[in-house]
Amino acid sequence: MNGMEKQQINAENATEAASGTKTLKPEGLFRRLLREKGGAAAIEFAVLALPFLIMVFASLETFAAFFGEQILASANDTMARKLRTGEITFNLGRATDKTEEQFRQMYCDQISYFLSCSATEAKTPGKLYIDVRSYTEFSKIPTAIPRNGNDFDTKTTFAPGGPQKINMVRAYYRWSVVTDLVRPYVTNLRPAGSSMPKDYLMVATNTFINESF
Repeated sequence: MNGMEKQQINAENATEAASGTKTLKPEGLFRRLLREKGGAAAIEFAVLALPFLIMVFASLETFAAFFGEQILASANDTMARKLRTGEITFNLGRATDKTEEQFRQMYCDQISYFLSCSATEAKTPGKLYIDVRSYTEFSKIPTAIPRNGNDFDTKTTFAPGGPQKINMVRAYYRWSVVTDLVRPYVTNLRPAGSSMPKDYLMVATNTFINESF
């Protein structure tokens, strides 16, 4: 504000004080609002803060989903190795035999520090689905993700083979996406009756021949 503008404002204030009245002309009020800069930063922050925070949260959630997928892959490697070396067996009459529920609980223990595994997850799948099967040839192992329309087909089997058998361990995990901004780009499941996809399906697969244990 230059000296001439200050003198004009002081003259206006003196005239109003002398008359005992204070009249604000519309054009004078508008000029004063244009000159006032005190609340500009607060207004700019209010306008920009929400979209900025949405972008930050969306970026963090995308990173978390991909990090969770790496955790699932690492857990699948660990559990597949236990089957391949005979540390975990199935229906062989040995002390190392595990049921499907026990295997699922061991799997949950591998991922629960980051991926949600509820108290009932080992018995009743809600987010984690594990498919363990034995095949006579590698060429017979499916490569496609089982689908039920636009959703994931949750029918899984736990029947690993014994020594020298070809096995596949495949895990699926439903990661719920919260941020609407990234849902259309990272979600790949659309449950029946749902207009908005909300789940990102993580998949980890290991195929191998068991050792002679």
